[in-house]
Amino acid sequence: MMKVPHLYVALSGHGFGHLAQTAPVLNVLRQRHPAIRLTVQSLLPEPVLRERIAGEFAVVAGAADFGMVMVDALDVKLDDSLAAYRAFHGEWEARLGWQESVLRQAAPDLLLADIPYLSLAAAARLAIPALALCSLNWADILQGYGAGAPDLAALRAPMLTAYNSAAAFLQPAPSMPMPDLRNARPIGPIAALGRNRRPEIDRRLGLRGGETLVLMGLGGVNLRPPLEAWPALADVCWLIPPDWGQVDRPDAWSWAVLTDCSMLDLVRSCDVLFTKPGYGAFTEAACNATRVLYIGRDDWPEEPWLSRWLTEYGNAVKIDRRRLAAGDLTEPLRALLAQPAKPPVAPSGAVEAAAWLERSLYEFGA
Repeated sequence: MMKVPHLYVALSGHGFGHLAQTAPVLNVLRQRHPAIRLTVQSLLPEPVLRERIAGEFAVVAGAADFGMVMVDALDVKLDDSLAAYRAFHGEWEARLGWQESVLRQAAPDLLLADIPYLSLAAAARLAIPALALCSLNWADILQGYGAGAPDLAALRAPMLTAYNSAAAFLQPAPSMPMPDLRNARPIGPIAALGRNRRPEIDRRLGLRGGETLVLMGLGGVNLRPPLEAWPALADVCWLIPPDWGQVDRPDAWSWAVLTDCSMLDLVRSCDVLFTKPGYGAFTEAACNATRVLYIGRDDWPEEPWLSRWLTEYGNAVKIDRRRLAAGDLTEPLRALLAQPAKPPVAPSGAVEAAAWLERSLYEFGA
């Protein structure tokens, strides 16, 4: 009897973009091979994981990375991030021993990391085949912020060694350059698709159907603009995250009132996604043919490649933080809505990445 392969996924909890990249790949793989065993290690809430990843899987609640220490959805605490990496690497052997123990107990046939390098290092030490998947890596993000740190090379060394230990580092479009990776393999964009439920949403919110409905999603690290002070805009309505609390204005609703609409359905159904630069937000919008109004995040090393891709393949307008604070959005929204609509992007990277997993699992695990 053929052995059922076991895939172990180490998933960063630094926002939801890593899950947005990984879940569509896992769902394609499970469609093709429903019997595959799956274990997901992440600090993301289990209900969030189960909302995006189809089928049964085991969950290991453990952090193998932290990304960068954030002030909010836009700003990084550089000194705190450098201190955290120094502490993390100062305990490297102990942390590596913990991850090895977890992997040894799970005994997977293949590890997929998006993008905890500790998990890749542990897999390499245990001779577990591994793949990495991400549009960025923490070594290059850290270099983008901390180029002046005297110990930057020493901090990046174990990260790059771990990333290069994978059989391949899959880079879904759009990815930032990763010049220090010898195993980088470009693939197409990854995104999940939602259902257009706009007529139903309009009916439930009491809209007449001609309004511009803007979905506000600023990522897993919260940033709440001063909505109460924003001026009302003619024929513009807002859907806001439930954790932003009550907003006393007649043109805004918490998306909690649409309990049976997934986030992907909301992205597909709204006219505009108002967000920050992030892989999941940008690709999901472009692949669901939703326009994007986004706040500049010019110091984030990945942003130039995300923004360039979205401008080429989607409909987007960038605003600065002054406009965010003041709610000065009339002109940006007018410019965005005036753009000729571009066709939805095909999320071909999910199938490509699933094929990599399939080959690796059945080469090493069967």
